[in-house]
Amino acid sequence: MYGCQQHLVNSTPEVMAVLEYLCSEANKLTNCGIYYCRQILFKAGNFLTKAELDFELKSNLHFKAMRSACAQQTLHSVIESFNSYARSAKMFKLGELAQKPRPPRYRKKNGLAVVSYPARWVKLVDGMLKFSLGKQVKAWFGIDHFLLLMPSNLDFKQIKEFRFVPRNNCFYLEFAPQQPQPEKGQPIAGNVLGIDPGLNNWLTCVSNVGKAFIVDGQKVKSQNQWYNKQVAKIKSGKSGDYWDDNLAAITEKRNRQMRDAVNKAARFVLNWCIEHQIGTIVFGWNQRQKDSINIGKKNNQQFVQIPTAKLKTRIAELSEQQGIKFVLTEESYTSKASFLDDDFLPTFGEKPVHVGA
Repeated sequence: MYGCQQHLVNSTPEVMAVLEYLCSEANKLTNCGIYYCRQILFKAGNFLTKAELDFELKSNLHFKAMRSACAQQTLHSVIESFNSYARSAKMFKLGELAQKPRPPRYRKKNGLAVVSYPARWVKLVDGMLKFSLGKQVKAWFGIDHFLLLMPSNLDFKQIKEFRFVPRNNCFYLEFAPQQPQPEKGQPIAGNVLGIDPGLNNWLTCVSNVGKAFIVDGQKVKSQNQWYNKQVAKIKSGKSGDYWDDNLAAITEKRNRQMRDAVNKAARFVLNWCIEHQIGTIVFGWNQRQKDSINIGKKNNQQFVQIPTAKLKTRIAELSEQQGIKFVLTEESYTSKASFLDDDFLPTFGEKPVHVGA
């Protein structure tokens, strides 16, 4: 079992209310953690550790409103974001990063955040997942747990973490499995697959084993076009920031379609690599290429909305799990060009030098 799986939560109104409460408290606790970390950073120039933040906020009202293990996971995600900022700031000082990073910002007020349950705090009882809520919630509301159905296609013993993900008026239960060890010795180091991303042809893949294939992007493109038409129809005559439940529903449907397309395409690529003993995947990619793309208004919209970056990330994750080397390169080296004709390969963002000019 590879990667996290998400299942839409469709339960009783009572359980849905509990989930909304938990995610709301997680959002508030996240902002408390961000505030404290920012103050320490600005005033003392220090970055807190996970243990230090847990100690400082363990008496916080929002900390107590959650199961302690869930509250700690929420605060740990804050520390991880600040650690990421610290690494980016260091890279900027060394000249390895073009734009100066900014410290993590506060989450939207009255929003919802992800709630994580480590597997050791979740029990399987008669095919139902039992999530405990802690003593404080029991004292306040008289309930100490809630139940959700365990999917039959997953192995409970292989799950290391359960996450409740709020998105577009829906809640998803995400199952994070224990990652298997990469299988060694199967790929052949000399076998390479080059991948060039595009629009109509989402991925054009050519190998040195004498075979090639294309992952069609027409369906993903069509789904985005239909979504844009629906959004334009609903927003007609309204302000640019208008939002309602109908927009949330069609947006969530579109996001599910994109996730499904990404997972299926990535799995197809990796299965092909395993079958043909590919040892290295070379993916053509230009950093920030969507920010300055200029291929016409219509094509711009279609290109920017295609989740190619997520597909790249997913292929990289699956490659690591299979022991296949994943290499990012400037896209000109995977685009159509003839080696025999000595075609010029321009680097993205650089001005070509014309010989003899």
